[in-house]
Amino acid sequence: MHAPDDRSRRAHLREERGQAGLPPKPGAGGRHRGSFTYGLAVVGDDGAKGDAADGFFVERLVCHGRLPLVAGLDAARPAVHVWQIGPAGLQRLGVIDADAAAYPSELWEWYGSMPLVAWHPHEPSLLVTGEAGLRRWTVDGVAVVAGLPSGAGYCDVAFSPDGRSLWASPSSLLGEEVAWQRSDTLDLATGALRTGPWWDTGVVEHPGGGLVVTLSSDQAATDVLFARPDDGTPATMRVFRHAIVLDVDCYEAPVFSADGRYLAIRGNAYVQSLDVFEFPTMRRVLHTTLGKPYPGHPCPPEWEEEQALWSRHNIAFAAGSGVLLVGTPWGSVIVIDLEGERAAEHRVTAAPISALAVMSTGRLVVADRSGRLTVTDAPGDVSGGVRPAAAAAARERVDKYLAATTELPDGADLDASLVRNDGRRTWDFDDLETLNTADDAEPTWLRLRAAVNALRRTGE
Repeated sequence: MHAPDDRSRRAHLREERGQAGLPPKPGAGGRHRGSFTYGLAVVGDDGAKGDAADGFFVERLVCHGRLPLVAGLDAARPAVHVWQIGPAGLQRLGVIDADAAAYPSELWEWYGSMPLVAWHPHEPSLLVTGEAGLRRWTVDGVAVVAGLPSGAGYCDVAFSPDGRSLWASPSSLLGEEVAWQRSDTLDLATGALRTGPWWDTGVVEHPGGGLVVTLSSDQAATDVLFARPDDGTPATMRVFRHAIVLDVDCYEAPVFSADGRYLAIRGNAYVQSLDVFEFPTMRRVLHTTLGKPYPGHPCPPEWEEEQALWSRHNIAFAAGSGVLLVGTPWGSVIVIDLEGERAAEHRVTAAPISALAVMSTGRLVVADRSGRLTVTDAPGDVSGGVRPAAAAAARERVDKYLAATTELPDGADLDASLVRNDGRRTWDFDDLETLNTADDAEPTWLRLRAAVNALRRTGE
């Protein structure tokens, strides 16, 4: 696999930075009123800040969809912190695996030990993956999830939108060689277990309800799949034909705006990419690289160091709006008005931002590399009085998508069945099978498909 083309990447960056008005360097900004900070490193039950000099910080924040709860993944060890946010500030409710050893120094040795988490859609309950198996945190403690096959090792988990089923990937019901082709779905009440479609990164419910989005990744390309929960016991995902395709792999779970109009995705395996699509048209409205452009292979050490300062969990939409918030290594949040095609910058902290998220209340939670959490008003938040309108608009967008697509049969070959849209144009299976050439400006996956087709025809 070759790295993405340098020339096309620079062209996209120039074009889209100009359209979105992204600032080329940090600017001045002021702290929002009504914010408060919380020290992470050595924290007592009274919430007093401790010394953060040991480098301990949170690298990912996951907010509950309805309750004032937030989970934070420790950057130094496979531990998960859980807080409740109220009028008095942050209250720590617990730390899962507080005594876990530090991660190895080599990143490749982290594989399999980094936890992933998922909140129950209605209850104060958190799923946590890890070497100890799949567990469930509540305020009463941590317990292993019952009903799963012995030795089940999941890389990602999620609750179904109604909270009654657990979705997990890869499947534990199949042999090792084929487990990555399917997922598991468990009914939490009865323990019934069956396989579901393949997915590997996040399951996010569309704000309009009745539709979820997840990722199915391959080295050359990643499919953004749309699906609905069926009525089975347990419920599983039924994938729809129309999907978004992303170049290469290693993307994070998508993020929706409150009205369901925009879908933002961070990645990828090669650069710190940011893509925003309009739904249900799947038109790409923003495509850029955070930080300096990709320099080509081999990458100089200074470029890799600069890229490492950008968090992969640094985007969220302000409540009730199409305003995208992007955390930066210089402690500011870039506020991108997607509809107005303009951007501003707000200073939040003095340290590089390591993660950010927006709570169900609309407040912005920011973690930085000094070991602090800051809770503040989200710039661009226009949620007051517009939530009913946003919910109605989101439902309308789901209805439009469902009216224009069809459901795939269980076990369908996605490569042969999906209609893929990269934000500029659409391909079905026949289009891709007859593709003969692709120039250097095309995405990697399309150039690879053309090359494979050319080799196949040469051999015929």
